[in-house]
Amino acid sequence: MMAALEEARRAEERDEVPAGAVVVGPDGSIVGRGGNCCVSLNDPTAHAEIMALRRAGGILGNYRLVGCQVYTTLEPCPMCLMAMIHARIERVVFGAPEPRWGAAGSLMDLAGLPGMNHRIRVEPGPLTEDCQTLIQGFFRRRRGTEVAVTGATRNRLVG
Repeated sequence: MMAALEEARRAEERDEVPAGAVVVGPDGSIVGRGGNCCVSLNDPTAHAEIMALRRAGGILGNYRLVGCQVYTTLEPCPMCLMAMIHARIERVVFGAPEPRWGAAGSLMDLAGLPGMNHRIRVEPGPLTEDCQTLIQGFFRRRRGTEVAVTGATRNRLVG
């Protein structure tokens, strides 16, 4: 989880929402890292978990990441959790719950839907307070400067 937090801090340095994720391979080594890149890449799918999954797939040479685990600083959204299910991730551990978008129990529980052809273990994890502090601080700072921003820049910040 510490490596995921480092990825989140790097995302924040790029003015991205500070979320970070790592994929740990069956041997216990990190095979994929990612931080949010939606704004910098102009890509709504460039969430931390997706970036980490893409890199892991490239390193392992397979889109199926059987036996891998994902550690992420923020509870995955529906897109990210479904990508993990499609990749056959064994387990996802997340830091901060996400009541507005969380698909691992907060808003909805996609992992628990009946009829899924793969089951992923979901665990709220360690460093919850650190993960929450990072993301809450980011949005507090953003709200503090949002009033002075207009036009396209404002859309980039809040969109």
